Amino acid sequence: MSDAGRTLVGSVLFLDIAEYSKFGVGEQVRLKQDFNAVLTGALEHVEASERVVVDTGDGAAIAFLGDPESAFYVALAIFDSAGELPVRMGINVGPISLMKDINGLANILGDGINVAQRIMGFAERGELLVSRSFYEVVSRLSADYATLFRYEGARNDKHGRAHEVYAVNQAVRVGRRVAEAAVRVRAERAASAQAIDRTPATIADAGKHFVVSARSRESLQEALDRLAAQGHKLVAAMTKTGNMWVASVDNPKLAVEARVDAFGLKRIVTAPTREAVELKVAELRELGAELVQDIELIDGQWSAVCESR
Repeated sequence: MSDAGRTLVGSVLFLDIAEYSKFGVGEQVRLKQDFNAVLTGALEHVEASERVVVDTGDGAAIAFLGDPESAFYVALAIFDSAGELPVRMGINVGPISLMKDINGLANILGDGINVAQRIMGFAERGELLVSRSFYEVVSRLSADYATLFRYEGARNDKHGRAHEVYAVNQAVRVGRRVAEAAVRVRAERAASAQAIDRTPATIADAGKHFVVSARSRESLQEALDRLAAQGHKLVAAMTKTGNMWVASVDNPKLAVEARVDAFGLKRIVTAPTREAVELKVAELRELGAELVQDIELIDGQWSAVCESR
């Protein structure tokens, strides 16, 4: 806390659990735990160097040392996640001093936090009020901000000091949640439209080739990668046909060409693989030849003998 002891001008969000003292001890513990969780979530995107948080027992006071909009955004975030938690809030801009308390913890002093507490004291459960000074600053940051607040008039605190207060329109909170919900819906739809169909690819045996098809390019690529690791080579590149992605790879066993040597009416078929000989023998038999010597392995070569009729 490098600014300790100095007087600064900052925004202070003061909030508490409405009528906290009326609850039993057990309920107070539960409410404070829920309150702390909500506050921690709301402050998640505010740098620690730009804020000082003081626990007030039934609530908290947060001094924002940077952008005054941060106090407003954090307050709205708290309302969005508070649920049934009976929270009320007040925001003020004014002079504050930062220092350590008797326990060595960060503390906030000055009129800035005192007025923030008074403004919160005018709020009802579920209400966010801001001081005139905060309204004057924020409403000048954007012309649209002026429409977010409703003037509530002057209120006197217990010391007789008058404070002009502005309430954040309930429509702002509702509209913000609706807008955020719309953004989530659009994101979910876009993600659904772009979702990858992980249905496994289908591999069909087409003799010398395997035809590989899938509903998504990614699934097809995964199948081709597996086949490549097994020694298959791509024969036809990926292409989309209708709603399917298709490619083909060779069948290493059947891709080998068999040799046919003619000796009169006999045809001697030889090849490095049995499958290649079987394929060639099948072709010859379709042309009317008869297998007269079964396929066998001789000196490292598979061979068979057919005879033409």
